[in-house]
Amino acid sequence: MMTVSLADRLLAGDSRALARAISFVENEASEGAEIIRRIFTRTGQAYLIGVTGAPGAGKSTLVDRLTAAIRAAGPTVGVVAVDPTSPFSGGAILGDRVRMQAHASDAGVFIRSMATRGHLGGLARATSEVALLLDASGKQTVIIETVGVGQDEVDIVRTADVSIVTLVPGAGDEVQALKAGIMEIADIFVVNKADREGVDRTVASIESLQALQTFGAGDWRPPIVKTVATTGEGVADLLAAVDRFRAHTKDSLGSRRKARAEFRLREILSRRFLQRVEDDVLRPGEFEAYLERIARRELDPYSAASEIMTRALAHQAAGGRGHGREGP
Repeated sequence: MMTVSLADRLLAGDSRALARAISFVENEASEGAEIIRRIFTRTGQAYLIGVTGAPGAGKSTLVDRLTAAIRAAGPTVGVVAVDPTSPFSGGAILGDRVRMQAHASDAGVFIRSMATRGHLGGLARATSEVALLLDASGKQTVIIETVGVGQDEVDIVRTADVSIVTLVPGAGDEVQALKAGIMEIADIFVVNKADREGVDRTVASIESLQALQTFGAGDWRPPIVKTVATTGEGVADLLAAVDRFRAHTKDSLGSRRKARAEFRLREILSRRFLQRVEDDVLRPGEFEAYLERIARRELDPYSAASEIMTRALAHQAAGGRGHGREGP
């Protein structure tokens, strides 16, 4: 009953209920899954904006300015700021207490910092669910700021409706280094700190990479927007680019969200299957024993996976009673 009440309060826009629900989801508690079940049919209204880029690109300041500009136009905003994990507390090293304080008194803005907790790809594992909770609570725009880790930071394209890649002047070499990673997921490029020397060279570097790509008739060609986030310069142009992209992808947004749903469902199934195998099929220490045999080249990973799958199927056929046959 507690989760029913919490879900109802969240749907009514109660920020305390939202904060508590997010904590359940972050901690992967059973209450979190139950709340998602109860609110899911009420989601899908918010537009998700992903902001990614290398450390030092000014993403947090840019998100702060974007939030202010969106709020000035009326829509409510939820912000998910994904930060590195503290080795001591396990929480986010950078917290929402030290960022975006100008919005603290605005009831139309909800900001939450999340730790990656070792999850790769620039996002925390629960980022998608937190975005759902913000959506269900009535936030019309959700901005997701990634941790800033480089080429591995591609999960944002599986989470957001539009992906903004942020770079800074003088990053010509960095553009080349990133071209096989986050450069390829950009729907919009932002060259932030455009008041610095070298902005034109950075723009030219991005354009040279785009020249290597093939754009068909009607394809979206990611625009390059210059901003100075500290002053707000160019933020209106960035929002205009987001609006153009949103209009351009209006008819295909459903397919993008379907692909996102497929990725998330496969991820959940994989994680739950592995957990079930470890809990119900393998004896304590057996998974590690398989890893040891693979490391010693006594067993290849494909054979190990096939053996575990066979044991899991046999376990299921037996009605889930006891553990499977002896492993390695």
